Amino acid sequence: MSKIEYEKDYYSWLLETAYLLEEGRFSEVDVPNLIDEIESMGKSQKRAIESYLKVLLLHLLKWKYQPSYRCGSWKASIRNSRWGINKRIKESPSLKNYPTEVIEECYKIARENAADETGLPVAIFPNSLEFKIKEVLDDAFLPNI
Repeated sequence: MSKIEYEKDYYSWLLETAYLLEEGRFSEVDVPNLIDEIESMGKSQKRAIESYLKVLLLHLLKWKYQPSYRCGSWKASIRNSRWGINKRIKESPSLKNYPTEVIEECYKIARENAADETGLPVAIFPNSLEFKIKEVLDDAFLPNI
């Protein structure tokens, strides 16, 4: 098998790397790029949780502060975001506390996005998160005014 360059054909590089590992041909593996890929995979799990958490918080704020606009798509977004967070935690239990670690940072972005999307002044939304993390991740929780 020819040595495929990581930068020129990523997918073929992945296939070749898997083949070399499976065959036990470790001395032929592109170790520096493999290390980068493994580290990147861990970071992508964290980024996915952050992304889902921002969307979840955004829709919880919209649900609470624009009750007359509540719709099925908001509820679906809330459900899908919770599912995405829970799926990543189930796949990587060591990330169980990660939502708690980043929730305040995610809330700040969600708060500003909620103001942008609703047209309401940002001051309407509390400066700090008013929901508990347990509520945020609870499938049955929807905030009321």
